[in-house]
Amino acid sequence: MPVITLSSLNEIDAAAWDALLVGAQPFVQHAFLATLEDSGSVGRNSGWLPAHQLLRGARGELLAAMPAYVKQHSYGEYVFDHGWAQACQRAGIAYYPKLLTAIPFTPVSGQRLLGAADSAGELLDALVAGLPEQGLSSLHVNFTCTDDDAVLQQRSGWLQRNDCQFHWFNRDYRDFQDFLDTLNSRKRKQMRKEREQLNGQGFTFAWHAGHELSESQWDFVYHCYANTYHVRGQAPYLTRLFFSLLAQRLPQLIRVVIASKDGRPVAMAFSLQAGDTLYGRFWGCIGEYAGLHFETCFYQGMEYAIANKLQRFDAGAQGEHKLIRGFEPVLTHSWHYLCHPGLRTAVDGFLAQERPAVQAYAEQARTALPYRQLT
Repeated sequence: MPVITLSSLNEIDAAAWDALLVGAQPFVQHAFLATLEDSGSVGRNSGWLPAHQLLRGARGELLAAMPAYVKQHSYGEYVFDHGWAQACQRAGIAYYPKLLTAIPFTPVSGQRLLGAADSAGELLDALVAGLPEQGLSSLHVNFTCTDDDAVLQQRSGWLQRNDCQFHWFNRDYRDFQDFLDTLNSRKRKQMRKEREQLNGQGFTFAWHAGHELSESQWDFVYHCYANTYHVRGQAPYLTRLFFSLLAQRLPQLIRVVIASKDGRPVAMAFSLQAGDTLYGRFWGCIGEYAGLHFETCFYQGMEYAIANKLQRFDAGAQGEHKLIRGFEPVLTHSWHYLCHPGLRTAVDGFLAQERPAVQAYAEQARTALPYRQLT
Protein backbone atom coordinates (compact mmCIF):
# COMPACT_ATOMS: atom_id res chain seq x y z
CA MET A 1 0.00 0.00 0.00
CA PRO A 2 1.36 3.43 -0.90
CA VAL A 3 3.01 5.63 1.72
CA ILE A 4 2.68 9.32 0.93
CA THR A 5 4.64 12.23 2.40
CA LEU A 6 2.92 15.60 2.71
CA SER A 7 4.93 18.81 2.79
CA SER A 8 1.93 20.58 4.36
CA LEU A 9 -1.06 19.38 6.33
CA ASN A 10 -3.22 21.51 4.04
CA GLU A 11 -2.65 18.85 1.36
CA ILE A 12 -5.13 16.58 3.14
CA ASP A 13 -8.78 17.16 3.97
CA ALA A 14 -9.22 18.11 7.61
CA ALA A 15 -12.22 15.83 8.11
CA ALA A 16 -10.30 12.83 6.76
CA TRP A 17 -7.37 13.48 9.09
CA ASP A 18 -9.54 14.09 12.15
CA ALA A 19 -11.58 10.95 11.46
CA LEU A 20 -8.52 8.92 12.50
CA LEU A 21 -8.37 10.52 15.96
CA VAL A 22 -9.60 8.64 19.00
CA GLY A 23 -11.07 10.67 21.86
CA ALA A 24 -10.18 14.25 22.72
CA GLN A 25 -6.89 14.98 20.91
CA PRO A 26 -6.64 18.79 20.70
CA PHE A 27 -2.99 18.98 19.67
CA VAL A 28 -3.27 16.34 16.93
CA GLN A 29 -6.30 17.94 15.30
CA HIS A 30 -5.79 19.14 11.76
CA ALA A 31 -6.66 22.70 12.79
CA PHE A 32 -3.94 22.85 15.45
CA LEU A 33 -1.17 21.35 13.33
CA ALA A 34 -2.12 23.38 10.26
CA THR A 35 -2.10 26.56 12.35
CA LEU A 36 1.51 25.88 13.31
CA GLU A 37 2.37 25.76 9.61
CA ASP A 38 0.16 28.57 8.38
CA SER A 39 1.46 30.93 11.06
CA GLY A 40 5.09 30.26 10.16
CA SER A 41 5.79 28.73 13.57
CA VAL A 42 7.03 25.56 11.88
CA GLY A 43 8.62 25.25 8.46
CA ARG A 44 12.00 25.20 6.80
CA ASN A 45 13.22 28.35 8.56
CA SER A 46 12.46 26.91 12.00
CA GLY A 47 14.16 23.57 11.40
CA TRP A 48 10.79 21.78 11.54
CA LEU A 49 10.16 20.72 7.95
CA PRO A 50 6.68 19.13 7.66
CA ALA A 51 6.81 15.59 6.30
CA HIS A 52 3.50 14.11 7.42
CA GLN A 53 3.12 10.44 6.62
CA LEU A 54 0.01 8.76 5.17
CA LEU A 55 -0.87 5.17 4.36
CA ARG A 56 -3.62 4.74 1.77
CA GLY A 57 -5.46 1.60 0.78
CA ALA A 58 -5.94 0.08 -2.66
CA ARG A 59 -8.93 2.35 -3.34
CA GLY A 60 -7.14 5.45 -2.07
CA GLU A 61 -8.81 5.46 1.32
CA LEU A 62 -6.83 6.86 4.24
CA LEU A 63 -5.83 4.03 6.56
CA ALA A 64 -3.20 5.57 8.84
CA ALA A 65 -1.28 8.80 9.35
CA MET A 66 1.48 10.31 11.46
CA PRO A 67 2.27 13.99 12.04
CA ALA A 68 5.96 14.12 11.17
CA TYR A 69 8.81 16.55 10.63
CA VAL A 70 12.33 16.34 9.25
CA LYS A 71 14.55 17.90 11.91
CA GLN A 72 17.99 19.46 11.60
CA HIS A 73 18.23 20.01 15.38
CA SER A 74 16.61 18.79 18.59
CA TYR A 75 15.10 22.01 19.93
CA GLY A 76 11.44 22.27 20.91
CA GLU A 77 10.97 18.51 21.39
CA TYR A 78 11.19 18.09 25.20
CA VAL A 79 12.67 14.62 24.77
CA PHE A 80 16.33 15.46 25.06
CA ASP A 81 18.60 13.59 22.66
CA HIS A 82 21.30 16.25 22.38
CA GLY A 83 23.75 13.86 24.02
CA TRP A 84 23.10 11.25 21.34
CA ALA A 85 23.70 13.84 18.63
CA GLN A 86 26.93 14.99 20.27
CA ALA A 87 28.16 11.40 20.54
CA CYS A 88 27.47 10.93 16.84
CA GLN A 89 29.40 14.08 15.99
CA ARG A 90 32.42 12.86 17.95
CA ALA A 91 32.23 9.48 16.20
CA GLY A 92 31.79 10.97 12.72
CA ILE A 93 28.21 9.66 12.40
CA ALA A 94 25.49 11.89 10.92
CA TYR A 95 22.60 12.29 13.39
CA TYR A 96 20.74 14.97 11.44
CA PRO A 97 18.51 15.04 9.56
CA LYS A 98 16.17 12.80 11.52
CA LEU A 99 12.44 12.11 11.21
CA LEU A 100 10.30 13.04 14.21
CA THR A 101 6.69 12.20 14.95
CA ALA A 102 5.60 14.71 17.57
CA ILE A 103 3.60 17.87 18.18
CA PRO A 104 6.01 20.79 17.85
CA PHE A 105 6.81 22.58 21.11
CA THR A 106 4.16 20.51 22.92
CA PRO A 107 5.23 17.96 25.57
CA VAL A 108 1.73 16.50 25.94
CA SER A 109 1.12 12.77 25.64
CA GLY A 110 -1.49 11.63 23.15
CA GLN A 111 -2.16 9.75 19.94
CA ARG A 112 0.73 9.85 17.48
CA LEU A 113 -0.12 6.82 15.32
CA LEU A 114 -3.42 7.66 13.68
CA GLY A 115 -5.61 4.85 12.40
CA ALA A 116 -6.18 1.19 13.27
CA ALA A 117 -3.27 -0.56 14.99
CA ASP A 118 -2.45 -2.88 12.07
CA SER A 119 -2.43 -0.03 9.56
CA ALA A 120 -0.38 2.21 11.86
CA GLY A 121 2.09 -0.63 12.30
CA GLU A 122 2.37 -1.10 8.56
CA LEU A 123 3.06 2.61 8.13
CA LEU A 124 5.76 2.47 10.81
CA ASP A 125 7.45 -0.50 9.18
CA ALA A 126 7.47 1.19 5.78
CA LEU A 127 8.97 4.36 7.22
CA VAL A 128 11.73 2.49 9.02
CA ALA A 129 12.63 0.58 5.85
CA GLY A 130 12.88 3.80 3.88
CA LEU A 131 15.02 5.83 6.30
CA PRO A 132 18.47 5.04 4.79
CA GLU A 133 17.56 5.85 1.20
CA GLN A 134 16.11 9.18 2.34
CA GLY A 135 19.30 10.07 4.18
CA LEU A 136 17.57 10.02 7.57
CA SER A 137 19.43 8.68 10.60
CA SER A 138 16.44 7.74 12.70
CA LEU A 139 12.73 7.89 13.45
CA HIS A 140 11.47 9.17 16.80
CA VAL A 141 7.92 9.07 18.18
CA ASN A 142 7.50 11.34 21.21
CA PHE A 143 4.89 11.46 24.00
CA THR A 144 2.90 8.42 22.97
CA CYS A 145 -0.39 7.13 24.34
CA THR A 146 -1.02 3.60 25.61
CA ASP A 147 -2.34 2.35 22.25
CA ASP A 148 0.75 3.68 20.47
CA ASP A 149 2.98 1.96 23.01
CA ALA A 150 1.29 -1.36 22.28
CA VAL A 151 1.96 -1.01 18.53
CA LEU A 152 5.59 -0.01 19.02
CA GLN A 153 6.31 -2.73 21.58
CA GLN A 154 5.53 -5.37 18.96
CA ARG A 155 8.28 -4.14 16.61
CA SER A 156 11.95 -5.01 16.76
CA GLY A 157 14.64 -2.37 16.85
CA TRP A 158 12.58 0.25 18.67
CA LEU A 159 13.96 1.65 21.94
CA GLN A 160 11.62 2.96 24.63
CA ARG A 161 12.48 5.97 26.72
CA ASN A 162 10.62 7.21 29.81
CA ASP A 163 10.42 10.57 31.51
CA CYS A 164 8.43 12.07 34.36
CA GLN A 165 5.92 14.91 34.40
CA PHE A 166 3.63 16.21 37.14
CA HIS A 167 -0.16 16.34 36.69
CA TRP A 168 -2.90 17.40 39.10
CA PHE A 169 -5.98 15.20 39.51
CA ASN A 170 -9.39 16.41 40.61
CA ARG A 171 -10.84 13.87 43.03
CA ASP A 172 -14.34 15.33 42.82
CA TYR A 173 -13.47 18.31 45.01
CA ARG A 174 -16.37 20.61 45.77
CA ASP A 175 -14.14 23.69 45.72
CA PHE A 176 -10.52 24.71 46.29
CA GLN A 177 -10.96 24.58 50.05
CA ASP A 178 -12.13 20.99 49.74
CA PHE A 179 -8.83 20.23 47.98
CA LEU A 180 -6.86 22.09 50.65
CA ASP A 181 -8.52 19.99 53.32
CA THR A 182 -6.82 16.88 51.88
CA LEU A 183 -3.33 18.33 52.49
CA ASN A 184 -1.15 18.17 55.55
CA SER A 185 -1.33 21.21 57.78
CA ARG A 186 1.98 22.83 56.76
CA LYS A 187 1.34 22.68 53.01
CA ARG A 188 -2.25 23.76 53.43
CA LYS A 189 -1.15 26.86 55.32
CA GLN A 190 1.56 27.60 52.75
CA MET A 191 -0.87 27.56 49.81
CA ARG A 192 -3.45 29.60 51.66
CA LYS A 193 -0.80 32.16 52.58
CA GLU A 194 0.47 32.42 48.99
CA ARG A 195 -3.02 33.12 47.70
CA GLU A 196 -3.93 35.57 50.46
CA GLN A 197 -0.77 37.59 49.88
CA LEU A 198 -1.67 38.15 46.25
CA ASN A 199 -5.29 38.97 47.04
CA GLY A 200 -4.06 41.64 49.42
CA GLN A 201 -1.92 43.27 46.71
CA GLY A 202 -4.78 44.12 44.36
CA PHE A 203 -4.49 41.18 41.95
CA THR A 204 -7.58 39.90 40.14
CA PHE A 205 -7.99 37.03 37.66
CA ALA A 206 -10.40 36.66 34.74
CA TRP A 207 -10.89 33.61 32.51
CA HIS A 208 -11.68 33.98 28.80
CA ALA A 209 -12.60 31.55 26.03
CA GLY A 210 -10.93 31.95 22.65
CA HIS A 211 -13.75 33.89 21.03
CA GLU A 212 -13.93 36.40 23.89
CA LEU A 213 -10.50 37.95 23.38
CA SER A 214 -9.91 40.95 21.14
CA GLU A 215 -6.83 41.33 18.94
CA SER A 216 -5.40 43.83 21.41
CA GLN A 217 -5.80 41.25 24.16
CA TRP A 218 -4.06 38.68 21.95
CA ASP A 219 -1.26 41.22 21.53
CA PHE A 220 -0.93 41.22 25.31
CA VAL A 221 -1.02 37.42 25.49
CA TYR A 222 1.72 37.16 22.89
CA HIS A 223 3.81 39.85 24.56
CA CYS A 224 3.71 37.87 27.80
CA TYR A 225 4.45 34.60 26.03
CA ALA A 226 7.38 36.01 24.06
CA ASN A 227 8.80 37.71 27.15
CA THR A 228 9.41 34.34 28.82
CA TYR A 229 11.87 33.61 25.99
CA HIS A 230 13.35 37.07 25.66
CA VAL A 231 14.42 37.19 29.31
CA ARG A 232 16.51 34.07 28.61
CA GLY A 233 17.97 35.56 25.43
CA GLN A 234 15.96 33.23 23.18
CA ALA A 235 13.51 33.71 20.34
CA PRO A 236 9.95 32.45 20.96
CA TYR A 237 8.93 29.30 19.11
CA LEU A 238 5.48 30.56 18.13
CA THR A 239 4.64 33.60 16.03
CA ARG A 240 2.05 36.22 16.90
CA LEU A 241 -0.10 34.99 13.99
CA PHE A 242 -0.38 31.54 15.57
CA PHE A 243 -2.58 32.86 18.39
CA SER A 244 -4.96 34.76 16.11
CA LEU A 245 -5.35 31.83 13.72
CA LEU A 246 -5.92 29.35 16.53
CA ALA A 247 -8.54 31.66 18.05
CA GLN A 248 -10.36 31.60 14.69
CA ARG A 249 -10.10 27.85 14.18
CA LEU A 250 -10.38 26.32 17.67
CA PRO A 251 -11.91 29.05 19.86
CA GLN A 252 -13.98 26.52 21.78
CA LEU A 253 -10.83 24.85 23.16
CA ILE A 254 -8.91 27.96 24.23
CA ARG A 255 -8.90 29.14 27.82
CA VAL A 256 -6.83 32.15 28.89
CA VAL A 257 -6.62 33.54 32.41
CA ILE A 258 -5.42 37.13 32.62
CA ALA A 259 -4.00 38.46 35.85
CA SER A 260 -4.46 42.17 36.54
CA LYS A 261 -3.04 44.38 39.27
CA ASP A 262 -5.14 47.39 40.19
CA GLY A 263 -7.04 46.92 36.92
CA ARG A 264 -3.95 46.68 34.67
CA PRO A 265 -3.15 43.35 32.94
CA VAL A 266 0.27 42.07 34.02
CA ALA A 267 0.33 38.30 33.33
CA MET A 268 -1.48 35.49 31.56
CA ALA A 269 -1.66 31.71 31.28
CA PHE A 270 -2.83 30.09 28.05
CA SER A 271 -4.49 26.64 28.11
CA LEU A 272 -6.57 24.31 25.99
CA GLN A 273 -9.52 22.38 27.39
CA ALA A 274 -10.53 19.09 25.78
CA GLY A 275 -12.38 16.10 27.15
CA ASP A 276 -11.83 15.90 30.90
CA THR A 277 -8.47 17.70 30.86
CA LEU A 278 -7.11 21.23 31.06
CA TYR A 279 -3.77 21.55 29.28
CA GLY A 280 -1.72 24.46 30.59
CA ARG A 281 0.63 25.54 27.80
CA PHE A 282 2.08 29.06 28.07
CA TRP A 283 2.67 31.63 30.77
CA GLY A 284 4.11 35.09 30.74
CA CYS A 285 4.36 38.24 32.82
CA ILE A 286 5.42 41.82 32.12
CA GLY A 287 6.93 42.35 35.58
CA GLU A 288 8.26 40.56 38.64
CA TYR A 289 5.67 39.73 41.29
CA ALA A 290 6.35 37.24 44.07
CA GLY A 291 4.00 34.25 43.90
CA LEU A 292 2.17 35.37 40.77
CA HIS A 293 3.49 32.45 38.69
CA PHE A 294 2.15 29.86 41.14
CA GLU A 295 -1.25 31.52 41.31
CA THR A 296 -1.69 32.14 37.58
CA CYS A 297 -0.26 28.86 36.30
CA PHE A 298 -1.28 26.41 39.03
CA TYR A 299 -3.90 27.54 41.53
CA GLN A 300 -6.10 29.25 38.95
CA GLY A 301 -6.01 26.14 36.75
CA MET A 302 -6.79 23.83 39.65
CA GLU A 303 -9.70 26.03 40.69
CA TYR A 304 -10.94 26.16 37.11
CA ALA A 305 -10.77 22.37 36.81
CA ILE A 306 -12.78 21.95 40.01
CA ALA A 307 -15.43 24.46 38.94
CA ASN A 308 -15.80 22.82 35.53
CA LYS A 309 -15.60 19.24 36.82
CA LEU A 310 -12.48 18.40 34.85
CA GLN A 311 -10.53 15.38 36.07
CA ARG A 312 -6.97 16.34 35.18
CA PHE A 313 -4.78 19.41 34.88
CA ASP A 314 -1.62 18.95 32.81
CA ALA A 315 0.35 22.12 33.51
CA GLY A 316 3.41 21.40 31.39
CA ALA A 317 6.59 19.39 31.31
CA GLN A 318 8.84 20.64 34.06
CA GLY A 319 8.94 21.60 37.70
CA GLU A 320 9.47 19.61 40.86
CA HIS A 321 7.93 22.63 42.60
CA LYS A 322 4.59 21.26 41.41
CA LEU A 323 4.92 18.32 43.80
CA ILE A 324 4.36 20.32 46.96
CA ARG A 325 1.27 21.83 45.33
CA GLY A 326 -0.36 18.45 44.78
CA PHE A 327 0.80 17.59 41.25
CA GLU A 328 1.57 13.88 41.04
CA PRO A 329 4.38 12.19 39.06
CA VAL A 330 3.26 10.65 35.76
CA LEU A 331 5.51 8.68 33.43
CA THR A 332 5.67 9.66 29.76
CA HIS A 333 6.99 7.54 26.89
CA SER A 334 8.87 8.03 23.65
CA TRP A 335 10.22 5.56 21.09
CA HIS A 336 13.35 5.71 18.97
CA TYR A 337 14.55 3.75 15.94
CA LEU A 338 18.25 4.39 15.19
CA CYS A 339 19.61 3.08 11.91
CA HIS A 340 23.29 2.94 12.85
CA PRO A 341 23.81 -0.40 14.68
CA GLY A 342 26.59 0.92 16.91
CA LEU A 343 24.56 3.94 17.95
CA ARG A 344 21.51 1.75 18.57
CA THR A 345 23.51 -0.56 20.82
CA ALA A 346 24.99 2.33 22.79
CA VAL A 347 21.65 4.07 23.29
CA ASP A 348 19.98 0.78 24.21
CA GLY A 349 22.52 0.33 26.99
CA PHE A 350 22.01 3.90 28.19
CA LEU A 351 18.22 3.52 28.27
CA ALA A 352 18.46 0.21 30.13
CA GLN A 353 19.99 2.21 32.98
CA GLU A 354 17.88 5.33 32.58
CA ARG A 355 14.44 3.66 32.64
CA PRO A 356 14.69 2.16 36.16
CA ALA A 357 16.25 5.42 37.38
CA VAL A 358 13.26 7.40 36.05
CA GLN A 359 10.86 4.89 37.62
CA ALA A 360 12.66 5.18 40.96
CA TYR A 361 12.59 8.98 40.70
CA ALA A 362 8.82 8.95 40.14
CA GLU A 363 8.28 6.66 43.11
CA GLN A 364 10.51 8.80 45.30
CA ALA A 365 8.71 11.94 44.13
CA ARG A 366 5.42 10.58 45.41
CA THR A 367 6.82 10.70 48.93
CA ALA A 368 7.05 14.50 48.63
CA LEU A 369 3.34 14.93 47.87
CA PRO A 370 1.51 17.11 50.43
CA TYR A 371 -1.57 14.90 50.86
CA ARG A 372 -2.47 13.52 54.26
CA GLN A 373 -3.56 10.30 52.58
CA LEU A 374 -3.68 9.52 48.86
CA THR A 375 -5.52 6.50 47.53
